[in-house]
Amino acid sequence: MAKHRKAKAKSSRIGATSAKPTDAEHLKNDTGSTSPASSVPTSRAPSPSVGDEHDEVEEVMVVVKRKPFRFFDLPSELRLRIYEEALCISARRVYELYHGKKGVALAAGLDDKPAPPLDLEPNINWYLVRPRLQAFLVSQRMYDEAYRVFYSQPVRIYPNHGRFFNTKKPLLARLAPKYRAIIHTLDLRLGQGWSKPPRCQNTNESLGLRDCINVRTLKVFVEVDPSEPHFEGFRGKNSTKDTYKWFCVDLLNGILQQVPSLHTVEVDIVEGMKGDAPVAVALCRAATNAGKVLAKGPTLRATERKTEEAAQATLRQLLSDLSMDETPKMVEVEA
Repeated sequence: MAKHRKAKAKSSRIGATSAKPTDAEHLKNDTGSTSPASSVPTSRAPSPSVGDEHDEVEEVMVVVKRKPFRFFDLPSELRLRIYEEALCISARRVYELYHGKKGVALAAGLDDKPAPPLDLEPNINWYLVRPRLQAFLVSQRMYDEAYRVFYSQPVRIYPNHGRFFNTKKPLLARLAPKYRAIIHTLDLRLGQGWSKPPRCQNTNESLGLRDCINVRTLKVFVEVDPSEPHFEGFRGKNSTKDTYKWFCVDLLNGILQQVPSLHTVEVDIVEGMKGDAPVAVALCRAATNAGKVLAKGPTLRATERKTEEAAQATLRQLLSDLSMDETPKMVEVEA
């Protein structure tokens, strides 16, 4: 019985040992299961490790995080050019504001038109001027450079928009003296409110004309000439056909007296007005008498050219109608 138990235990140990493969058998099985085709090394490069991918990501991030270029490292000439492009309002921008991009695409000659003057214009000031003034808040240095470029644009003396037409303080009076000292060109628009000019159209000291020490050009634009016959009966009480003409001349003389640096006066008229309109002629004469250089606008020049051509055509027609037989002859008389 004991011999049987010992034989059974020995057989059980042998079975357990044979059931668990040895390391040599593992190696033999792995080697034997590898086929000749699978044992040939492939030409595909091994995939990069996790560390290599991290290094590549760091290199890309270094390229993206480059330091921005410093604006004030540019030369002053380039900075001024950038200020002009960013701050100055062009006729194209104003036309696009009112007519859209499609209207700008259909319009022609916008780049040749002069830039509109700064004025109390609600739409232009809100949508075009206000965003540009944010450049003044970047830094003190940018403010000192930017405001000199912005206020070098033409400035209208008296407002033309209906909302501010009767205001007590025009834009020129609202500006600080250091801004008025930067202005180079003033714009004077006459004609609107000719029957009863608003109170702000004066040359009092509160207007601030004496602070405009760098103004060189005054542009005068006449919209209406009340001396025409069809204005009869609409000029107002105790007004004649020359009342508004002398009012405009007084305004011009007051501006010329308070702005001694002014060199050129440019007079222009609205299209359709006669070139010899009394208001335009009187303004041209006043500028010449003050010793200023008189420059006539494109519309006034074109109107005068047409008037002169019409007069020459009439003279030629009269001369052609005369015949030699009708011309009086000189007859010598003996004494």
